Amino acid sequence: MDMGFSYNFPAIRGKQAGKEYFVAMCPLRIIPKIFLFDEDEIPPEHRAQRILNKTRIPEMTNYIVENQNDYVFSSITASIDGELEFIPFGQDTTSNDLGQLRISLEARFLINDGQHRRAAIEEALKIAPELGNETISVVFFYDEGLKNSQQIFSDLNRHAVNTTSSIGILYDHRDRLAMLTKEIVAENPLLSRYTDREKVSLSKNSPKIMALNHIFNTNLKLVGKSKGDVVSEEEEKFIKEFWSLLCEAITEWQMVLEKQMNPRELRMNYIVGHGLFLEAVGIVGRYAYEYEPTSWQETIKKLSNIDWNRANATDWEGRAFNSNGRIQKNNHTIQLTANLIKEKLGLPLTENEMKIENKFKSGESNDK
Repeated sequence: MDMGFSYNFPAIRGKQAGKEYFVAMCPLRIIPKIFLFDEDEIPPEHRAQRILNKTRIPEMTNYIVENQNDYVFSSITASIDGELEFIPFGQDTTSNDLGQLRISLEARFLINDGQHRRAAIEEALKIAPELGNETISVVFFYDEGLKNSQQIFSDLNRHAVNTTSSIGILYDHRDRLAMLTKEIVAENPLLSRYTDREKVSLSKNSPKIMALNHIFNTNLKLVGKSKGDVVSEEEEKFIKEFWSLLCEAITEWQMVLEKQMNPRELRMNYIVGHGLFLEAVGIVGRYAYEYEPTSWQETIKKLSNIDWNRANATDWEGRAFNSNGRIQKNNHTIQLTANLIKEKLGLPLTENEMKIENKFKSGESNDK
């Protein structure tokens, strides 16, 4: 290989399963230029990676651009189909695995893991080209053909486990609503004790009442926001006051706090022990705050007068749970539950809510 015409990267040489691989630092500006995707039209069995999900790219791009001083991207893993040479900096055992990786300009690079990061980097550079001199670590394997590349992708993803949304919220120190949610949980005695900060759904024997993501999703509904949206000081004040009033208004929660009932009994017997209730009451809270700005607090207090018992099938069957008594949580059932809560509180339904209600009462299915 002509060393005058090659890609040159400072790298570390390693060995796995008897085969060499290399970890190199690559400037962001060259990532879009050297790393290629398989074309979308190639059948899955002839690709070495999944098709790019383009809906993920804008969010990842914004993450880089908006957090230029503290973004973090994990390594890209790629296969090299072409000539390469590793030149150690020294021959002794302390330095013979540190050196320069030289790769032919004719070589083909195929991403095994990190294609969405690559696409986001490309878009971010269009907005903030100054990022081009920053680096990302790349793990290079020597390409031994399509089957090997497919196996690398499979092995890399075989044991991958996505974090739960609750953990994502717990560890998020940028999103203001996530931070506000954690503040509310920490400051409220009931929520602090009975919120699971890791899981997204609770087992029947869980010692908790709700999960962190339930509270976060309720907050989104309270202010009609999406994750990442700006939250005003007035909205923050409203959300904090809402949770304080709600925790006092739900008698069954207070019974758990006072050890008169345990969380398992709450979930078994009342819909207020489920995330569906929280998101439904979030819809109600937003309406009350928007249309009753001077008296919404009194409306929330009236929640204490509602019969939340699952034995109350006349009210909740078909809305909060199905004919088998199983809680069914989706956008449709959340809205149907919110509709009935609004009715019991004397709040009118919106035009869209009325359409959903009429379909439900006429027996039409709408679980889409």
